[in-house]
Amino acid sequence: MKKLLWLIGFIFIGVFGYAIYFLNAAMPAGTGYSAKYVCSQVFLANRDPVIVFENDVKPTHPLFSIIKCDVDRKNKTVTSKGFGFWSPLTAVYREECGCTLAIDTSREELLNQAKGIMPRKKGNSDPVWPIGESVEFSEIPAEVNRKKLADVIEAAFQESKTETLKNTQAVVIVYQDKLIAEKYENQFTASTPILGWSMSKSVTNALVGILVKEKGLDIMKPAPVASWRGAEDPRGKITIDHLLRMSSGLEFEEVYAPFKDATHMLYESKSMADYAESKPLQAEPDKKWYYSSGTANIIARIIQDSVGGTLSDTITFTRERLFNRIGMHSAIIEPDASGSLVGSSYMYATARDWARFGVFIKNDGVWNGERILPEGWVKYSTTPTPMAPMGEYGAQFWLNAGEKGNPGNRKFPSLPTDTIFLHGYNYQIVAIIPSRDLIIVRMGVTQDKTHWDEEGFIRQVLESIEN
Repeated sequence: MKKLLWLIGFIFIGVFGYAIYFLNAAMPAGTGYSAKYVCSQVFLANRDPVIVFENDVKPTHPLFSIIKCDVDRKNKTVTSKGFGFWSPLTAVYREECGCTLAIDTSREELLNQAKGIMPRKKGNSDPVWPIGESVEFSEIPAEVNRKKLADVIEAAFQESKTETLKNTQAVVIVYQDKLIAEKYENQFTASTPILGWSMSKSVTNALVGILVKEKGLDIMKPAPVASWRGAEDPRGKITIDHLLRMSSGLEFEEVYAPFKDATHMLYESKSMADYAESKPLQAEPDKKWYYSSGTANIIARIIQDSVGGTLSDTITFTRERLFNRIGMHSAIIEPDASGSLVGSSYMYATARDWARFGVFIKNDGVWNGERILPEGWVKYSTTPTPMAPMGEYGAQFWLNAGEKGNPGNRKFPSLPTDTIFLHGYNYQIVAIIPSRDLIIVRMGVTQDKTHWDEEGFIRQVLESIEN
């Protein structure tokens, strides 16, 4: 009996010890995620922190049930702690930058880093969208079945009486470059910036395209990453093209859980690009396709180095060369603590501005008669990378092309093969369908795919417009 009690005691100590070890490793991801997310939603999107935490954060993982967020409106910070004391992390809001986790730095250092940043321009409310913000729904083309489309959009917001499961925040539909329908959840309006998560990657692609056109950046040459320049470093063969097509061969786990690369990079690293650049090769470049947020942040660092090297330089470039030219005046790509934009994940923009970007891509990188992206860039970006098995990925864009030689084997069989996607966590989507002259934007925070049928939603929108 005594031996059994000793055994039970050892087992209890072992289980308890592992639980403490696991929580200690997991807690920074939990406190980092909640501090950063709540900070951006409160100070950038002007949302209620209680609603944000209960609707968006808490359902993400059981870990968040033991985390508390403290919002300091005077200093514009949010600090999260486990059990009120464990692994505190603070996110700091800066007016033209959004929010950043203060990892290995202080609020004062972050504020100094952001001095002199170019302010956002205000949009012109008079011209008709997409050039301005004026919308005239009375001039919808005759082939659009208004009632059918309205019913589809309404259904996208409908919840059960007891739970918020879809958590749709905004829907915008653009047909023939005209905004023909939109709807917003009660907390949101046409002027609310909304997080796009990995939709940010497609905007990062466009910034590279601008550098190709305006500065002669050669994406087929080895990527200009200083830590890869050693004569014996096999990573020196990686090109920007490989990075754009998620075919670099770099080791990276795109898994959002404790001990995983994506989580460690986003919530525990001062420099996300440095973290991703430090990873070894697991395959020869262009021999394996693997979706990686790490590569997008390496690209973002390359952009920064190409335009001057500072946070101010980079934000000025994004605004002067892209956002202001196509009317995306709400857009902000938030930086990490090192001052490099988080090109993988942290862009906020209104649903209308996300739709503007869709129009811009559908029209081959031309806006209001001005070519902004180089000729052939959109074709390159939306051509399936060879190692993607179902032709589902190009260069920072998701596709629906299907398997080479067998287009019927594709991710969304009921949608056109030319459909192009910006796609983000929680089922954020900008679907661009050139053959139908259609852009579909859905923003939301859906935790479980069983509660949101994105293929069905897009198909029903298509069915409401006679082909």
